[in-house]
Amino acid sequence: MKDLRRYLALKYIQYLVLSSSHALSTLLGLLGSVYTMITLQSAKVSSKSTAVLISSLAKADVLVLVSLLLQAGLWISSAGVSPAAALARNLLTANAHLSCVLLSCVALEAYLITFLPTESRHLRTVRNARMASRLLWLLVAAECALFQADDLLTAGGASAPTHGPWALLAPLPSTAAALLRSLSYILGILLRIFNVYIYYKIFFSVSNR
Repeated sequence: MKDLRRYLALKYIQYLVLSSSHALSTLLGLLGSVYTMITLQSAKVSSKSTAVLISSLAKADVLVLVSLLLQAGLWISSAGVSPAAALARNLLTANAHLSCVLLSCVALEAYLITFLPTESRHLRTVRNARMASRLLWLLVAAECALFQADDLLTAGGASAPTHGPWALLAPLPSTAAALLRSLSYILGILLRIFNVYIYYKIFFSVSNR
């Protein structure tokens, strides 16, 4: 459990403290995720909702690995702006968003365990944790697909239709992507405040005890 706590601390620093990703934090995050996945296979780690959330957090770094492989392929082939470059960027965004929300789920569970252990027991189940993880993966996949479609339309440079029903639908992908990017930025700030508040409450509660 100490190793898992260290891993969570690393991820909190990587996604909720640092303003942007760095090569060192990305490398440490990948190594930590590999080690965590191995640790979670141990019989010493009980199958609880927290373990499910941490496992999903570690698996999210697969998106980072795929993005790095795409970037390496583009560098080797000396390719410029391409759908692969846009995909590599959008996968990193998807990983950051998914990791931030999963870390917030872990923080929320820690709050429930500390202050409402009995009342929240029916919520803190492995089944609910798996359902929440799957839902988050689906939402992030949809977000990544929307960003990718917007990037492809922008890179294509095709002129939008000015007549007919398509004239109304043409700006929808770019408008939706712009709104989602703005919403993601605001949500990121709120999640940072939420996590600070949760651990502030937990720290002083434990200190008083």
